Amino acid sequence: MKPSVLLFVTLLVPIASNAQSLSAQDAARHVGENATVCGVVASANYAARSRGQPTFLNLDKPYPSQIFTAVIWGEDRAKFGAPEASFQGKQICVSGAIRLYRGEPEIIVSEPGQIRE
Repeated sequence: MKPSVLLFVTLLVPIASNAQSLSAQDAARHVGENATVCGVVASANYAARSRGQPTFLNLDKPYPSQIFTAVIWGEDRAKFGAPEASFQGKQICVSGAIRLYRGEPEIIVSEPGQIRE
C-alpha cells in the first residue's frame, strides 16, 4: 500500500468512528454535525427532469411526509447505479454532514461509502 493511501485511511477511520449513529427522527436535532443516520428507505425517487437530477432516498416516512432525506446529485449518480431501485424498502445508514433544506434534515451523498446496508 502506498504511504499516501495509508495516511488517508489512517486519518479517515477515526473520523468515521467518531460519527454518531442516529435515527431518522433524531437527525433534525443534530444539524451541522457529522453523523450516521439509519432508517428504512420508505420512498425513493430519481428526479431526472429536475435541475441537478437529484435522487432522493427518504428514510422512515415517504415523501411528502419525509423526516430525513439522503440526496445523491446527478453528477454522482453513476457511482451508485440505480439507487432508487436498489435501496427501496431496505434498512440503510447514511453518513455525512446533516444540514437543513426547507426545514427538513438531509445528508448529501457523493460517495458509495457514505451508504451502508
